[in-house]
Amino acid sequence: MTITAPLPVAPASGTPTRMPYGALLTMMAMSFLLVTAEFLPNGVLTEIAAELGVTPGQAGQLVTVTALVGLLVAPTIGLALPTLDRRTLLVWMAAAAALSNAIVAIAPNLALMLLARVLLGAALSGFWTMSITVAARIAGPERLGRAVMFTSAGTSLATVAGVPVGVMLSELVDWRAVFGLAALATGVLAVALRMLLPRVPAQHAARLPVLFETLRRPGVGLGAIGHVLVVFGHALAYTYIRLALERVQSDGGTVDAGTIILLLAVFGVGGLIGNLAVGAVVDRRYRMLAVITPVVIAASVVAMIIGAGSLWTIGAASFVWGFFFASWLLIVNTWVGHRMPDRLEAGGSIVVVGFQAAIMLAAGLGGLLVDALGIELAYQVGAIVLVAGAVLFGLSNRASRG
Repeated sequence: MTITAPLPVAPASGTPTRMPYGALLTMMAMSFLLVTAEFLPNGVLTEIAAELGVTPGQAGQLVTVTALVGLLVAPTIGLALPTLDRRTLLVWMAAAAALSNAIVAIAPNLALMLLARVLLGAALSGFWTMSITVAARIAGPERLGRAVMFTSAGTSLATVAGVPVGVMLSELVDWRAVFGLAALATGVLAVALRMLLPRVPAQHAARLPVLFETLRRPGVGLGAIGHVLVVFGHALAYTYIRLALERVQSDGGTVDAGTIILLLAVFGVGGLIGNLAVGAVVDRRYRMLAVITPVVIAASVVAMIIGAGSLWTIGAASFVWGFFFASWLLIVNTWVGHRMPDRLEAGGSIVVVGFQAAIMLAAGLGGLLVDALGIELAYQVGAIVLVAGAVLFGLSNRASRG
């Protein structure tokens, strides 16, 4: 059975004839700042730990707590705020992120910083859960994929440039000033969101019964499990990519730190290009892309191991891996938009919960696999899981046509 209910559309005047680029670029900028703030502690971890008098491992919990809160907020934000206009909700999320960054910039101890990062985790999860609903409203149903592309591009751009720029700024000023600048920029964006986004009334808020009902629809449960497996397989490999890159041979020896940084940049550039390229066709090809993308990522992961003797092979594999994985959220959100158009918030919650849960599990289990089996076998496990995710999406497509 195929779901045919209409997607939310623009206000009564009909779908706009031109893309609302101002609103979409503001959403893109918000995505960029949120993801940059999420991972910024990674780039200045040593400085934070030294100033607060804690270990780097303790300071690293600034990222862990953000992901954990995001996992908890995604399925509950619709339940907590079932009638609030979604434009207002996004403005609140931006304000919460600004407050979080401001507190981190002045916090005298780790405990207060961790509390501030709770706000950021809620803002991240709330933004991503509601972004598909807002994108459908401002761009129209037939251009949903291209609209979601803007928020995904913000994430890709943050991966390529956000954290490195933050680290560079921390060298010019200090890490607290960088968080202060992030707070100021996010506060400005809160105002821009209020001015440029249309009203988006809450419809079919993601209450728990709605989530379970959505998962029971033909093919949706299979696709949701496939999504978790795809992200898990990717994260299992990417979390330990430094270990894989340290095996790469160049000029008779292993590559140096500068080359590893360059290869990671190649991954990020591939992601930015892939997001734009896939975004141009995703509305018409999302079913096919949901199957092909995990398979190509799996092949790239395997190439990272078997091609360690060739720097060019590793460079190509890094680019292809980044190209396809950066577009995954774009693909799966478009799948949600077309498969459950009357349950966008529920679908968005499922995507965010699956993403956060897969990353947390992959980081933990991946460490056990790497220690017990080595990086080569751990990467093979990641590739197998990715292929399993592709198979489930293929079955999901068949079930939806039944």
